[in-house]
Amino acid sequence: MPIDFNSHIAFNLPKITPQTQRVVPQYQPVTGSGDTFTKSVEVKNDTVNSDYDGMKIGQKSFGTIKKTGKEATLYTITNKNGASVDISTFGATITSIKVPDKNGELKDVTQGYTDVSPYEQAPVGHAGGTIGPCANKISEGKFKIGKTEYTLECNKDGGKTHSHGGTNGFDVQNWTPHILKDGIEFTYDKKDMESGYPGNVKASVTYKFDNDNNLHIIYRAKSDKDTLINMTNHTYFNLDGAENTEENSVLNHVVTLPNSSNYTVNSEIAVPTGEISAVENSPFDFKTAKKISEVINTNNEQLKIGSGFDQNYCIDNYDGKSLIEVANVKSEKTGINLKVSTNLPGFQFYTANHLGKSAQPMGKDGKRYEKRSAFCIEPQFYPNAINTDNFKEKPILKKGEEYNREIVYSFNAE
Repeated sequence: MPIDFNSHIAFNLPKITPQTQRVVPQYQPVTGSGDTFTKSVEVKNDTVNSDYDGMKIGQKSFGTIKKTGKEATLYTITNKNGASVDISTFGATITSIKVPDKNGELKDVTQGYTDVSPYEQAPVGHAGGTIGPCANKISEGKFKIGKTEYTLECNKDGGKTHSHGGTNGFDVQNWTPHILKDGIEFTYDKKDMESGYPGNVKASVTYKFDNDNNLHIIYRAKSDKDTLINMTNHTYFNLDGAENTEENSVLNHVVTLPNSSNYTVNSEIAVPTGEISAVENSPFDFKTAKKISEVINTNNEQLKIGSGFDQNYCIDNYDGKSLIEVANVKSEKTGINLKVSTNLPGFQFYTANHLGKSAQPMGKDGKRYEKRSAFCIEPQFYPNAINTDNFKEKPILKKGEEYNREIVYSFNAE
């Protein structure tokens, strides 16, 4: 559940009809300590690494962070085919993904900004950021772990909810980069009670980009106290090209959500009530492909609450380990197709319904990102799961245990 513009900056499913489940075979969640993700090298030159299977990793300044006076750095991972991903240390944020269209021409498919200032001074929808410690909403900003109750900043819904880690969340921290042979690991040490969350938490997000245009995002965390961890990525996509900033410019995208038979029902302030409803015979049914425009203006109370699609979907046959394909979105204009896979239990499907505020900064093409000019697929635990009895899968990280989840964005063109 995004905060589109803020000027101050396991579960219990009903019985599911068996569905065909597509599991991504080529990768499994990263486990153990013997992999390459923990290796790092000293960063000195503009070209950090250009010696692994045609991959290149470059860096440049992304501007000065006003709050701290420190410099943000932008890294570019380019594969041997010329496709690339740009990631800023500020927020461990994706600022650009360039992939080939059906004509073989590179197309930037993500909204973002040209330097760190808009991300820090006027965060718009958390664009591309690493969201945490706990993504989405927590009702009244309160939760309990055991017998201890914690109170968080309520930065959403007129002070009724805490959202996306608050105004001092992970997406406004400057993370430390560690260069890998085929990607970058960013680390951040959250202090005990920072943003109201317990525990000294060592968090990391690793971006690995391969020559088949698969972007793997691996989240890890450890804490010295029981705490909440529910990290996700908040990239805004327009597969027609991010230069398409006009209102409703995403509505012709063709969406399939192949492994979601159910969604969580929201209250009037878009906090799940605990009810889980079948997508069948509703505008939320994307089990078969359809354009967003075919259903977004349906007379439906849940769509009215979100001003469009802004709903948590439940993933069929979730087991916490298998990478399940949860979304497939295509642009008929460019032929670019995005497949999203994850081992998290749910995902938020959002159509950027609240962009277009006059106070927003201009995007990287010199134009403002308008309402419904993008979509987000945000794998995560169910919103407010910590306070919802019917959602049995809680985003609780126990002291000494490791949080280890993954999201894969895979691109092709046809």
